[in-house]
Amino acid sequence: MYNKVVMVGNLTRDIELRYMPNGSALAKSAIATSHRYKTNTGEQKEEVCFLDFNIFGRSAEVANQYLRKGSKVLLEGRLVFEQWTAQDGSNRSRHALRVDTMKMLDTKADSQNMSDNQGSYNQQNSYNQQGSQYNNQQQVPQQNNMGQNNYGGMNNSGSHQMPEQRIPEINIDDDEIPF
Repeated sequence: MYNKVVMVGNLTRDIELRYMPNGSALAKSAIATSHRYKTNTGEQKEEVCFLDFNIFGRSAEVANQYLRKGSKVLLEGRLVFEQWTAQDGSNRSRHALRVDTMKMLDTKADSQNMSDNQGSYNQQNSYNQQGSQYNNQQQVPQQNNMGQNNYGGMNNSGSHQMPEQRIPEINIDDDEIPF
């Protein structure tokens, strides 16, 4: 049997972080995705899907630190069926996503704007179930500097060209690293 789910969407609420009795972190939240399509009559329709998810371990702590309501993420994992008894004695159940891999898709500027700060470059980070960061891509954005390229020189043509990409040198203290 095969059970694999990949969802790209936005968080519908802030991450709720708890610690289990064994000391392992558990993060809970929900993701919303949408699908637009045309009906046979040509009418535009939108279908929205909401799904609760759980992240365990170091990935849960990273998610709690960096993700907020509205953050765009890619979650990969498996669908699980959860059952419990509510306080009123009724039996409840739902499907949820147990996340194996999380990838933050917001730009650093978007993430920091949620915290009322400013950022200047895109950053995509992926975390696996153990919270190990296995993909960190940084890209310098295009800027329109009156014909200047990113290095202070003049562009040769008037058309828009992709600037050469370079990774900026960043001075980070050990206590600022989230993993």
